[in-house]
Amino acid sequence: MNSPSNRSGLVARVQNVVTQRMAGQAAGHGMDHVLRVLSSARAIQSRTGGDLIIVELAALLHDVGDAKFHDGVERSAEFTREILHELGADDADIQHVAHIVDNISFRKRDAAKPLSLEGQIVQDADRLDALGAIGIVRTIEFGAAFGQPFYLPNAPSEKTGVSHFHDKLFKLKSLMNTDAARNMAQDREAFMRQFLDQFLAENES
Repeated sequence: MNSPSNRSGLVARVQNVVTQRMAGQAAGHGMDHVLRVLSSARAIQSRTGGDLIIVELAALLHDVGDAKFHDGVERSAEFTREILHELGADDADIQHVAHIVDNISFRKRDAAKPLSLEGQIVQDADRLDALGAIGIVRTIEFGAAFGQPFYLPNAPSEKTGVSHFHDKLFKLKSLMNTDAARNMAQDREAFMRQFLDQFLAENES
């Protein structure tokens, strides 16, 4: 079993590996996103408790095999097991982190298995990064990278960044697991709604 100091040091080693592996990822799902999720997850954990090391590892690894960058195949849990095993993590920690990584995504929510407190924290942190000013920028970045327009006034049924706000982003606050995240989400969602109202008003003027 890893000593507390070795377990803590594992976080820094994992961050180095993930930084290298995700060097080519962008479109709002790069290492900048991962580090914001890590920061938010730490903030939520400080208010809710839970195993901080598990939270940090899962936050760092949650997008390491994102399907958008692996031919449509989600490989984050697979890569999580591989990385943590190579770095000498305990089997229990490996399985816990891999379970979190495999079950936090929005698209898998109907089929996802129940999350531990640590998993709920990381899921909330990931969802928070889709809200607020950052969420707006990430939506635009994703659209630019994958050819999705932000707004099509004459084609309201088409998939756009604006439709993504309604299809997903404005649902996230009600899906938060923790009170801490719900409180953080409230201001971010309000900002997005104000932005969208202003954006649409300018397009109608």
